[in-house]
Amino acid sequence: MHGHLTLINTIAAGLGLALIFGFLCAKVRLPALVGYLLAGVIIGPYTPGFVADAAIAAQLAEIGVMLLMFGVGLHFSLDDLLSVRKIALPGAVVQMVVATLMGYGLARWWGWGHGAALVLGISLSVASTVVLLRALEGLGLLGSITGRIAVGWLVVEDLAMVLVLVLLPPLAGFLGGASPDVAAGETVWGTLGMTLLRVGAFVAVMLLIGRKFFPWVLWQVTHTGSRELFTLCVVAAAVGIAFASAELFGVSFALGAFFAGMVLRESEFSHRAAQESLPLRDAFAVLFFVSVGMLFDPSVIVNQPFHVLGVVAIILVGKSLAAAALVLALRYPLNTALTVSASLAQIGEFSFILVGLGAKLGLMPDVGQSLVLAGALISIALNPLLFKAIEPLQALLREHSPLVRRLEARDDPLAELPRSTEAKYLSRQVVLVGYGRVGRRIAAALKAAGQPFVVAEQNREIVEALREQGMAAVVGNAGEPEVLIQAHIANARMLVVATQDTLSLPQMIDTARTLNPGIRIVVRSHNEDEAERLMSAGVDTVFLGEAEIAQAMARHVLAPPAPAT
Repeated sequence: MHGHLTLINTIAAGLGLALIFGFLCAKVRLPALVGYLLAGVIIGPYTPGFVADAAIAAQLAEIGVMLLMFGVGLHFSLDDLLSVRKIALPGAVVQMVVATLMGYGLARWWGWGHGAALVLGISLSVASTVVLLRALEGLGLLGSITGRIAVGWLVVEDLAMVLVLVLLPPLAGFLGGASPDVAAGETVWGTLGMTLLRVGAFVAVMLLIGRKFFPWVLWQVTHTGSRELFTLCVVAAAVGIAFASAELFGVSFALGAFFAGMVLRESEFSHRAAQESLPLRDAFAVLFFVSVGMLFDPSVIVNQPFHVLGVVAIILVGKSLAAAALVLALRYPLNTALTVSASLAQIGEFSFILVGLGAKLGLMPDVGQSLVLAGALISIALNPLLFKAIEPLQALLREHSPLVRRLEARDDPLAELPRSTEAKYLSRQVVLVGYGRVGRRIAAALKAAGQPFVVAEQNREIVEALREQGMAAVVGNAGEPEVLIQAHIANARMLVVATQDTLSLPQMIDTARTLNPGIRIVVRSHNEDEAERLMSAGVDTVFLGEAEIAQAMARHVLAPPAPAT
């Protein structure tokens, strides 16, 4: 009887062990994802005991890939990407090229072929969006400019990887593997051209028709008032579009699911769609990581330790140094450079998908998959430690590295107000920290009321745009005294902190009170406990999101009705 229950056995063993190992990893402050991968190793063919059905696990993993990419598409914001495009786009492209070349060179030194070396290099160049998002959420940095840069960087990497997954099959024959898309007598370039044409047609259909049709369908289903129908519609769209895209246009399930998420984001119910589909996405994402762990042969660590060390060195050291150098070269602070480099010092889901595809196409040797998986396990396990090391490393570099001090002390025209700044911005002005969604609205109100203000913002692109509009703005982290000094905090009437990043708030308050004891300080908060701490730290007024919404709604409800006309 058990022979007919391989699906149930595989799911039960995979989810059960994933829960146990995920819980144990969480207790020792490691990402739960490490536990999921270890669960796959335990039920895989390379370890003794129960062995799950690899074919069924692979199909479950395919669904997991669809739902993972659907989730990435649901959260993909073109506006957020454009706000950090000047650092995320060149940074991601250059870093991917550097990491790919390092991985390619290492594999060629091992004696691998060009195709295998290229696949290995690309797989080591892209970080895990899942790991990054969870790390930034845990640190409270997701809404900060540093968090937006890191996420934007990874979105660019994800888009590049989607293109790689599309182009690899037709190029596999050219690279020494088996190309399923190349017919007899057809050239590689002809096949590549047809592939790009099909992808272009798919993208055009999704953007021109899908972005109107699928939100309309979601709206119609919402009107039924049925929660389960809504969830079913979201999941059916994710899997259905992915399957249809593969059948009709020959593109990957991953690309189809990504665009399914993108077009559903156009709906006003996109947030609800993300929430309703989250449990199913999480469950299948766990099965995806479990199935990936089943491919890992632990003996590679014993048999080829130097190969494993080489892969881990590229992920933790090579990628991190390249990313940090690029961020510093683009004149961002040391803290941003270290945070972005820590964010990229791991690999995850796209790397697994790529090496799996490379193995299918005959490009990657079996040991290649195990090496990438070993690199993923080790880098993901060490990633939280890298984030914890940012502050002490930053202090150490500033104290002992003349180069770092020179880089931070170099002249930056955006780091101070121009000499031509009008006097009204230098005395009795409002210093506004953060120019996001909340900050923009505050700035508009201040401008309409004729109140001079100076913006302190970490995003260079935003500061450049404000300067072009004739507004007073300085770039930098307002937690550093130099930034508030350049905003003339000593003569300011009020400090308004509109940023989501509250980690630097104590330093901002201390600097403001030291230089201007009588200044009024106004901040936003996310919860009551934090609001109480801020009030005790010397903040004059704290605006709590939920409380302000409730008060505004109550005022509206209790307001006398307008007289009938």
